[in-house]
Amino acid sequence: MALSKLNALYGSKFEQMAIRDHADHPRHHGELRAGCVIDMNNPTCGDVIRLSVKFDGNTISELAFSGHGCTISTASASMMTELVRGKTSADALALAELFSKMVTGEAVAKDELGDAQFLAGVSKFPQRVKCATLAWNALKKAIETDGHAESRTTHA
Repeated sequence: MALSKLNALYGSKFEQMAIRDHADHPRHHGELRAGCVIDMNNPTCGDVIRLSVKFDGNTISELAFSGHGCTISTASASMMTELVRGKTSADALALAELFSKMVTGEAVAKDELGDAQFLAGVSKFPQRVKCATLAWNALKKAIETDGHAESRTTHA
């Protein structure tokens, strides 16, 4: 990929460093022993995620992810776990919707997304949108099941 295209995807040097840091040192990486477990994959590129979410009533008390994926997929999952931990299910769903809109090119107020706003450049690369939204879609599934299902496997 040409350097100009990479810069469009990864943004400024600061944004690039944040994305790389989340990809190389993902936050909340691992698995929880209890809670709702959602398995998802992106068959177009091979990204795989297992998202474990513990709810305390209507609040996401803990979450972790495991699996393997590209830089965008891993960074997005790390950023998402940091952002939604401690949020209510409704607030997390609103953030997931905001993120989805952002990476598909809609104009949104990005400041609510924390580091995840640095993935806005994905909108210029439609083939990478599924990579960026994989973890967020797993989160939506976890909230929909609200821990009532032991485990689910879904394709993005």
